[in-house]
Amino acid sequence: MSDKRATREAFGATLVELATEGRDDIVALDADLAMSTTTSKFAAAFPDRFFEMGIAEQNMIATAAGLAVGGKTPFTGSFAVFGTGRAYDQIRNSVCYADLSVKICPTHAGITVGPDGGTHQMLEDIALMRVLPNMRVMVPADFAAARAAIRIAADTPGPVYVRLGRAAVSAVYEDGSAFELGTARVLRSGGDITLVACGVMVERALAAAEDLAAEGVSAEVIDMFSVKPLDVDVLLDSARRTGAVVTCEEHSVIGGLGSAVAETLGEGAPVPMERVGVRDAFGTSGEPEELMERFGLTAPHIVAAARRVLQRL
Repeated sequence: MSDKRATREAFGATLVELATEGRDDIVALDADLAMSTTTSKFAAAFPDRFFEMGIAEQNMIATAAGLAVGGKTPFTGSFAVFGTGRAYDQIRNSVCYADLSVKICPTHAGITVGPDGGTHQMLEDIALMRVLPNMRVMVPADFAAARAAIRIAADTPGPVYVRLGRAAVSAVYEDGSAFELGTARVLRSGGDITLVACGVMVERALAAAEDLAAEGVSAEVIDMFSVKPLDVDVLLDSARRTGAVVTCEEHSVIGGLGSAVAETLGEGAPVPMERVGVRDAFGTSGEPEELMERFGLTAPHIVAAARRVLQRL
């Protein structure tokens, strides 16, 4: 693992890279949070292509939709709780209904926001975004994956949601690693149980697999980088081989990765499974690692879930 970096750091930096490489269509909009979301980097490099919308997220999305109609590829920045929740109507009706190329890339998702507390810890955004027709959803595990997600979003016609975080996370991938929309990454092969994770939980799933190996349990670890479209083939193949699944997400267990996996398994490979995530609760103030422990989002919690599933075989 290399030095830790937050996935949000990839946002502004990658937009600058894309614009520098000749993507004249790319513009950025923010809602009074450019320093936090890092779109300030793009604003500094390309001031004529940056739009500060103030604390007006709904207007930001509507303006982005208009820019997309005009042939631009707009990226919007805010905190996830505002960028998806406050502007949901505009995302649904102005962006997704019209299938416009607006890229929604808010930061500060999940409980790793930390001391800002439950009002700012967005735990429902994956559910909100993946239910929308035409929307694609990516949840990168580290800086390299986030950088790839921004590039994929820029190259993908139509609406795209990229979930970014505030807290620094360890590197899972080498910079420049290849990713594709709709494709999962199998990070560790195993035959006894499948651990399906996204975002900050990928690192924890890998740690849990090491702990399970010490107990004689061979765990396969899948990074479901693309939550929508889901890599159904990789998921079903793994579930059929191992016969047991645990999902791991820094999100509510209702409507997010766990739900997407359960829906897919229910139709294609019904096997015992358990969901590790926030269980129908709001967050609270605290340091990120302290909160991950409180809400059961650590490697030992994943191991415990795996044991419970294996007992059902």
